[in-house]
Amino acid sequence: MAKPTARQIAGMIDHTLLKPDATLAQIHQLCLEARENNFTTVCVNPFYVSQVRTLLQNTGVKTCSVVGFPLGASRSSDKVLEAFSVLSVGAQEVDMVINIGALKDRDDAVVRNDISGVAGACHVHGAILKVILETGLLTQEEKGRACLLCIEAKADFVKTSTGFGFGGATVEDIRLMSAAVKEAGLGVKASGGIRTYADACAMINAGATRIGTSAGLAIIKEAHASSAV
Repeated sequence: MAKPTARQIAGMIDHTLLKPDATLAQIHQLCLEARENNFTTVCVNPFYVSQVRTLLQNTGVKTCSVVGFPLGASRSSDKVLEAFSVLSVGAQEVDMVINIGALKDRDDAVVRNDISGVAGACHVHGAILKVILETGLLTQEEKGRACLLCIEAKADFVKTSTGFGFGGATVEDIRLMSAAVKEAGLGVKASGGIRTYADACAMINAGATRIGTSAGLAIIKEAHASSAV
């Protein structure tokens, strides 16, 4: 498959800063970079959502935030409230962490309802829900089952990792997830450890339709250099 151009890859990037020590100045810079490079979203912790939405107004770059992050072990009712909270101040996309323990206990009803509640909150606001599986903690069977539960719960995307857990995105996981959700039409977000243009190309070729990364500028710079060769 042909390598994506810088423009194409920029249109797939969630420009991300979720570190606990992120400052407002860094968030401002993140938004400036996203505007200049036409990234898809800026993804931040809930505290910064309203500021980001204001900074991105009339730019075409969307505001994304996280729910149940990074452990996924919040109560479902709390995840729904958190989703409504970030949506009410401007989030247009939400990345939530699945209940990993319940998935491993094969308590599929809990996992399904956990996702469904947040999906309902998102869709009332016309927002997109991406579900983080934290694939580094899962078996192959658990990854596949999680994808099916996301389909049943009406999520819009499945996503590999928080970037704070064990392991990040792999080509093998993206292939598995893409195959599992393709017929249902869900997107696939690769996130965790994607730092180079080669990393991003590998994920896209494996089936990723969105890239979550804090290294968006470096990736775009490499993409431009590649096209100039």
